[in-house]
Amino acid sequence: MWTDPQITEMRAALLAWYDQQGRTLPWRVRPEDRAQGLSPNPYAVWLSEIMLQQTTIPHGTPYWFKFLELYPTVQDLAAAPLDDVLTHWAGLGYYARARNLHKCAILVTEAYGGEFPETKSELLKLPGVGDYTASTIAAICFNEPTSIVDGNVERVISRLHRVEAPLPKAKAIIRKLAATLADPERPGDYGQAVMDVGATVCTPRTPACETCPWAHWCQAHRVGDMTDFPKKSPKKERPVRHGHAFVLVRDGAVWLRRRDEAGLLGGMMEVPTSAWADDMPPLEWPVSADWIRSATDVRHVFTHFELRLSVHTAQIADPLDLEGRWVDIGDFENEALPSLFKKVLGKANLPQT
Repeated sequence: MWTDPQITEMRAALLAWYDQQGRTLPWRVRPEDRAQGLSPNPYAVWLSEIMLQQTTIPHGTPYWFKFLELYPTVQDLAAAPLDDVLTHWAGLGYYARARNLHKCAILVTEAYGGEFPETKSELLKLPGVGDYTASTIAAICFNEPTSIVDGNVERVISRLHRVEAPLPKAKAIIRKLAATLADPERPGDYGQAVMDVGATVCTPRTPACETCPWAHWCQAHRVGDMTDFPKKSPKKERPVRHGHAFVLVRDGAVWLRRRDEAGLLGGMMEVPTSAWADDMPPLEWPVSADWIRSATDVRHVFTHFELRLSVHTAQIADPLDLEGRWVDIGDFENEALPSLFKKVLGKANLPQT
């Protein structure tokens, strides 16, 4: 561990680097912006943090712009139908985030008068807001001296201290070590600075130690084994599940239904499917028709398992006595269809529009 004067020196080196080299992001207010009287928008920061969970900045940024255009304030988002929010979220994945986003907007609007709470402890009471997100909003928007730790920060801190414990067990150790360095005077800038070092300098495979503001203090750099950290537990083999998807077509439209709110892809739209099982389940058609199986199956990877679906298409003439509705083939983009079912429809034998 370092002495207090050394920690002060490390903070100063990091913040000097951030002032010159930190990333410019659309939701971020940099030091030079604050000098012009600008301040972070808690709604915009919260929106970016929820969207960028398990999502890269290049992929998530267009969604952030779209949501701010459609819902300029948290009250606008709260007033929107959940189905619209899910539709505009489609493609970002992890759809529980979108449902919690909507719940959170409603709670902030109704319980807090449209203003986000200003402390980490209060922010933690919001749906979908965990320790990292609460710490980030509190530090960046309200200058609370919290310690922000994301995946990039974990990598920086684990190398700085050569933390031998593997992830995920090392998370508690890393959070404790990171907290000793967090800057109480500029907590938001400090947190963003460490994240930026991890994202642009202390990268997983080719760290640019010669440009790192903390190279002088980094134990892994001193030894030369930077890429050995963070240590990781051996990955478990991802299980595979199997099932069938059924695409019903009538007069240029496809039958879609809504998934249950609870569970995977909750509240999103889908075509009917069988159960998803460890072994391929038997074929049980949702209606009697001439079914055609697509030449190739759909493969889709979720966090904890891989799914393989055979795709079957049938043209029918009669209305259906099933829960759901017909959606024109050209209108799929206006539906809350997750990537999995976009893949299914891409494999189906659909008529040309």
